[in-house]
Amino acid sequence: MAVGIFDSGLGGLTVRDAVHARLPDLALVYLGDNAHAPYGVRDAGDIHDLTTASVARLFEAGCDLVILACNTASAAALRRMQEGWVPADKRVLGVFVPLIEALTERQWGDNSPPREVAVKNVALFATPATVASRAFQRELAFRAIGVDVEAQACGGVVDAIEEGDMILAEALVRSHVDALKRKMPHPQAAVLGCTHYPLLEDVFRDALGPDVAVYSQPRLVADSLADYLTRHPGMRGADGEATFLTTGDPARVSTRATQFLRREIRFQGV
Repeated sequence: MAVGIFDSGLGGLTVRDAVHARLPDLALVYLGDNAHAPYGVRDAGDIHDLTTASVARLFEAGCDLVILACNTASAAALRRMQEGWVPADKRVLGVFVPLIEALTERQWGDNSPPREVAVKNVALFATPATVASRAFQRELAFRAIGVDVEAQACGGVVDAIEEGDMILAEALVRSHVDALKRKMPHPQAAVLGCTHYPLLEDVFRDALGPDVAVYSQPRLVADSLADYLTRHPGMRGADGEATFLTTGDPARVSTRATQFLRREIRFQGV
């Protein structure tokens, strides 16, 4: 048994690396649905169907717990999956909640009523599908009141990163930050609501300026998972080697992943 980490493409590798750094002996199976990436421009029904198909593959691979290291899947599919699809002996968790808990300074499992928090103006950078879902705002409303969220759909950024064109990706990030600032000139905090974006975190920080607190997901998700496994040790599984799976062309995805993480990664086809 292992813990599964799913993403539509390569972005979830940032979460996978943070989890491995936090829990180095944990057996991890990573699955990228590269054949159908990116998800950020798809409709909710399509995202749900693709996500459930990939999570089912991870269940078949021996994973009882799967992390959707994809904000688009977490936003558009997770709730529907949890309510009517996930088997009783399995768990599927998303990446929004750890981020919002950090933003609102609430502990995991704090189910007290929403309250005012220090941060009042938040910029959300995410894919078009994540922005359209309003899932971030919905989850935030469970925990905090009086927070103004301005969302910026960052079209093209994921595609540029997946293609290895970091010059284009940086230019797009700066353009999207400029667009956000025209709508919210002085955000107190910025949420990088896509697991690809940590690769450009320095660009976001530079474009936003030193007064904006930037929240990035990989470390927060890794810490939250460690806490979850402490409380649910039966979901941990045995220690083991890492496995990387893809619905795309393994050779091409391996090359991109190696460039992405700057170390050799070998994917297997499913």
